[in-house]
Amino acid sequence: MPAVLNRTPNTCRISCAQAWSDETPIPFDSGHLSCVMPSTLGAGDVVNIRGDKDPLGERSKDFTAAEAARHEAEQFRRLAEEAREVRDHHREALETVRQERERLRETAESARLAGEQARMAAETARTASEDARIAADAARHAVVDAVRATADALRASLEQMRVVEDMRRTLREIRDVNKLDSN
Repeated sequence: MPAVLNRTPNTCRISCAQAWSDETPIPFDSGHLSCVMPSTLGAGDVVNIRGDKDPLGERSKDFTAAEAARHEAEQFRRLAEEAREVRDHHREALETVRQERERLRETAESARLAGEQARMAAETARTASEDARIAADAARHAVVDAVRATADALRASLEQMRVVEDMRRTLREIRDVNKLDSN
């Protein structure tokens, strides 16, 4: 039957009422084995006291306890393996996320460069459009000036035609007057 040791620190376990400190030498003549030999058992520890009454029962209990300990160790090993697998899975997932983030960053950088190039092309097109507008405005002014010059030339031609027509009329009148005088 297991015995539970109840003792206070630094006193003899068999209740010899001797209080010992760490500095006092251990008395070899106290007659108590526990006073002479220090132990690692603490207060409330269970000690199995074996008798010769049931040696096989104790061995089967030891075997059962060892089997339970092996089973528990196997469970811990499986849990540790599962934890490693989960950790590896998380590491792979994090690596996948990192790679995806890197791809997105590269895509964003490419899009930014393309946007910059498009902006520069739009600026070039705007400048060319402004130049074309200025050239078209100059051409319009040239056409207006040419139309005005043509109108002025037509007006001058018309004036000359009137003068020529007036001269013909005058010539006809002179001829008519000469024909009447000769008759």
